Amino acid sequence: MTTLELVEELKRITQTNIDLVKKKFNNLNEQQKSWRKDAESWSINDVFAHLNEYAKYYHPTFLAKIERTRYTEAKEIFISTPLGKSAWKSMKLGNARNIKRKFKSPRSYNPIINPDILSGNELSDFENGQNQLLSIIDAAQTVNLRKVRIPISISKIVRLKLGDALLFVVYHNERHLQQGLSILSHSKFPTA
Repeated sequence: MTTLELVEELKRITQTNIDLVKKKFNNLNEQQKSWRKDAESWSINDVFAHLNEYAKYYHPTFLAKIERTRYTEAKEIFISTPLGKSAWKSMKLGNARNIKRKFKSPRSYNPIINPDILSGNELSDFENGQNQLLSIIDAAQTVNLRKVRIPISISKIVRLKLGDALLFVVYHNERHLQQGLSILSHSKFPTA
């Protein structure tokens, strides 16, 4: 894909995520945001706390790498590595907007195991983070998305191309918003 197509895809999904939060989640009351169908399931607050925790790692990492890179010339074409493509494809929704494969969240990013990641401002923090991500995407298109490398959150040794890492994060956000929508549509979800 071209770098321009990649950037447009990242922006489109991120803007859709912002719009979806405003339309579907912002008007929920605290009981609705903290409702779980069972003890092992996540609430809407849990979903957004999880995403915010990832943003705390990835957003500063993206910014630092973009600001400090010597690869300041953008390339027209972006080519994923096999590892990078595998990472973001595992997060990407299916054609029916469904979650194809489930994964266990790392302990430090799981709000049931690590409730300290809940801030009480999950939705507004997420919206702010998505707006920051739009700025990061704008900045990223001025550098070589193939040469700048991003260490992943669970292993600093494994590094993805910036383009692959951005796709991973954006698809991960989109995937969890679908999780949030499925919580909203549960038959026992509390009404306002």
